[in-house]
This record gives sequence, structure tokens and C-alpha cells, in this order.
Amino acid sequence: MTGTAPLDRRETPANDRVAATRLKGLVAAPRYADPVQFRVTRPLTDLLRAPGGPRERQLVLGEAFELLEMHEGFGFGWAARDGFVGYVAAQALAADVPAPTHRVAVPASHAYSAPDLKRPEVMGLSFGTELRVVSAEGRFFETAQGWFVPKPHLRPLNVPFRDPVTVAQLFFGVPYLWGGNSGWGIDCSGLVQMAWLASGRACPGDSDQQERELGEALPVGSPVERGDLLFWRGHVALAVDPEVMIHANGHTMSVAYERIADAVARIEAQGEGRPTAHRRG
Repeated sequence: MTGTAPLDRRETPANDRVAATRLKGLVAAPRYADPVQFRVTRPLTDLLRAPGGPRERQLVLGEAFELLEMHEGFGFGWAARDGFVGYVAAQALAADVPAPTHRVAVPASHAYSAPDLKRPEVMGLSFGTELRVVSAEGRFFETAQGWFVPKPHLRPLNVPFRDPVTVAQLFFGVPYLWGGNSGWGIDCSGLVQMAWLASGRACPGDSDQQERELGEALPVGSPVERGDLLFWRGHVALAVDPEVMIHANGHTMSVAYERIADAVARIEAQGEGRPTAHRRG
């Protein structure tokens, strides 16, 4: 469309073969389709820019994926949590997974084949993993897959955390991973997103989207409060208090605490300008 800004591919579910029905009149496509909801069946899977291409974000077990097509081993659609468009390996998706009731609410857990902590684990589970609980036995919940997960590790989906910073702090020490969204590896925007979603707040996947959509920009030099977001070129951090922030970063290659004044000095010395702060909405 002449004179209009190009559509953001991360937010536009369309490729050379298919587009979402809601894009009729905006995007030309050979066919249009309504999505079918699938869910992730692996502990962790990548959301790719193109089939076999670079990772954009990640989805954990049980998360919903709105599928438009399966083609040559990949599903095309978008992550239900935030609308992020991309490709997921077809083997990591299934349509017959029951809707979850709980999420893993600790940095990591294990699923067992029986309610016995001495049994070999079936698989590791990251924070954010979504499971359907069908019964309880002793110190374990049983899931729809017949797995057993320690009760203290699960939280009902309808009982969110109250404080995103508390969630972010659960990831302290987790290694940095570009595009990561799990307890095995996470990046700056992934940390913010996991913290916001677990607190019942909508949150896009990338830092530029977060800067555009989350909170209200504060005047330069304003003091920050717990939960405020700090943005600079290609990066985002969360204020723990007026003096300290937490962020997943390539500087330490981990989720780490840093004094805000030290970070500002380092960023300005690198020629990246002064970070801007957004007050949490």
C-alpha cells in the first residue's frame, strides 16, 4: 500500500502461501485461513524467522501456537501469548493436548513417571511450562500425560504472581541466550516477557516492542522505582529498587544484578546514549 509503513513481519502472519483471514485487504496471499490452536509438546522449542532459519524467540512445553499451515516439516503461525509470528518444527506441535491448568512457577522442575522422587525423571521442565493437572497424590500433582510433578513447583494459571521483579529474580544466574525464553537460557526481552506474563500482564517479545507498548516514558533524570523498565539500544532491564537493576545481558552472559549508575556510565562510555526509563503501568 503506497505511502504506508511496511508491516512488521513479527506481527504479520503471512507468507508466500497463506495469510491470516484478518489480513484480507492488507496483505495479498494465495489463500487466507483461520488459525487452529496447537500446543508445544517438547520441553522447549524455537520459534524461527524462517524454516531452518534463525531463532526469534522460544516456546516452552504446553504453550499455545496458532497454526495457519504445516509445510515441509514446519508449522507457520504465531505464539498465542503475544502474537509473535514464526515457524516451529512440526514434531514439536500437537493439536490434541488438553488445555493447561497450572504452570511451573520455580526456575526449573522435573516430571516423573510415578509420585516418587527417586524414580528417573521423564524430562526437565522450565519455568513457565504449562500443564493440565488431573489429580494429586501425596506430594505430587499428576498431569494429563501421566507425569508427576512436585506440588510446590506448580501454580494455577489463574493465580498470577503479584510482582514481575520477583519473577525476574528467579532467573538470577541463568545463562544469557539470544532469543531465549526459559530457565536454560534467556535474553533481556525474554526475561521481561516471562516476568510480565507470569504476573498476568500482556507483554510483547522483543525489546523495541516492549519500549513501544509497556508503561509510560519518564522525564530524563527521573528517579526509578521497583518494576520500572530501563531501555537503551537493543536492550531492556528491570529496576529492582532505585539503585539496582536486573537484566539478562551479554556483558556477564547471564541474568545479573548491576548498579544502575554503573550501567548508565558504561552505556554512555560505549556511545549508546543515556537509558530511558518507563514507569510500570
